[in-house]
Amino acid sequence: MAILRRSSPNPPPPAPPAKRWCCGVLLVVAALMLVPATIAVGLYVRFSADEPVSYPDIERHFKYGSTGGERASGFPYWIWQVLPKVCAKYLPGDGYASLGMIFEDGRTLPVGVSMRRNLGLDRVFLNCAACHAGTVRDTPDAAPRVYLGMPAHQLNLMGFENFFFNCAADARFSPDTIIPEIDARAGRLGPFDRYVVYPVAIALMRERLLMLRERFAWSLSQPPWGPGRVDTFNPSKALFNFPSARLSPEERIGTTDFPSIWEQRKRKTRDDGQPMQLHWDGNNTKAEERNKNAAFGTGTTPPTIDLVAIGRLEEWLLDAAPPKYPYAIDAALAARGAPLYAEYCAGCHGASGQDFRGAQVGHVTPLADIGTDRHRLDSFTPELAQNLGSVYAGYPWRFTGFRKTFGYANMPLDGLWLRGPYLHNGSVPTVRDLLEPASRRPASFCRGYDVIDRDKLGFVSDVCEEGARTYFRYDTTIPGNGNGGHEGAPYGTALAADDKAALLEYLKTF
Repeated sequence: MAILRRSSPNPPPPAPPAKRWCCGVLLVVAALMLVPATIAVGLYVRFSADEPVSYPDIERHFKYGSTGGERASGFPYWIWQVLPKVCAKYLPGDGYASLGMIFEDGRTLPVGVSMRRNLGLDRVFLNCAACHAGTVRDTPDAAPRVYLGMPAHQLNLMGFENFFFNCAADARFSPDTIIPEIDARAGRLGPFDRYVVYPVAIALMRERLLMLRERFAWSLSQPPWGPGRVDTFNPSKALFNFPSARLSPEERIGTTDFPSIWEQRKRKTRDDGQPMQLHWDGNNTKAEERNKNAAFGTGTTPPTIDLVAIGRLEEWLLDAAPPKYPYAIDAALAARGAPLYAEYCAGCHGASGQDFRGAQVGHVTPLADIGTDRHRLDSFTPELAQNLGSVYAGYPWRFTGFRKTFGYANMPLDGLWLRGPYLHNGSVPTVRDLLEPASRRPASFCRGYDVIDRDKLGFVSDVCEEGARTYFRYDTTIPGNGNGGHEGAPYGTALAADDKAALLEYLKTF
């Protein structure tokens, strides 16, 4: 039987040669158009990213989390890592640790340096912990413990600034030197990073540092500050581009110690319902303005500050408590000291280390009464207060609280054992020394040593060398470093030696 088959349709006739050629051209053109589009998308994805490094644990975030400073001031991570080798001659020792920066095991960045992916690179800069975290050793052989919220009594901030300024002015700050060091440290860079990204980043970083070097020249021409100190407001004048020739000699020195930052809720409102006067001279009563102003020191600007990250830290610091004194306290001797404290200290510094109630706590004592070094007070002028009012202009949080005062604010003494040296300029090494008249206080001593002085309350100040490390010798005869004031019968310096010992023991409970 014959089998019938469906015949398949006739295939289409082949396209004319001209039509086939046109289709091929269109495909090539489409492919060529796709390449730049793909590159453009890739570049956008890389260079538009703004990804802060953050941590769920608030203490770890305080140490390493971004607060926004990297956006305007951040250094590319790998440039940061290799500069201590490129410009080693501008460091006092080995790497950033020689500037008093704290390194924890397993971390490539020190405490107080944060990271953010921004403008196509991982960029790093300082955060709050750079100035508000320190180490303590029980003995010279003991391992250091890191305490958050205490003054960074080892950080040489002036040395940190000068290192970058001097390095930027050096001929070695160039792609020809820096990129091979990055290759050696991180592995070979890809062509785009090698020939485009890093040369541009190095040029921009150098240009910015040299600009800041010029602006800061007059303030950094002061005698070395030493570790644990900062000139709080003269950098603001530099950033506002104040003409240095117009600055009076009296306002050019404003060096103070870093403060502690615990228990901020108690500082926001006194027991009488009024806010405390903040900063050493009490020039503002608004904690939020104080915090945003401090953020300038971490590289932020009004458009680049990360308010969410700052707010998270502010919330934590409201109730973050200082660590208790970890050594033995003579309870009987401390009990003897409690009424002495109530008589001589409580009115200005609070009922105790935990109780901030006191008639003058958070108020300014006139300079004529307190008698301490006046340079920090004189450095903050009415003109600067007025200019600070222009910061954040156009933002809801524009500064409105800065005022000129005529003395220094009375601070609560929480965590006193971690806050040495003492007075606003760190001119007295221990509390026991502060209980002596100025004529009996050390005229010079060494700063930056982190072994605790259990007898005098503070840090050991007569050790100036340890292995290869040399500590900073503080000279109280240098302008801004005076150790006078806070003396006389009302301040307890006329007490008998036994009473001073009892008062000191009680202060260890703070």
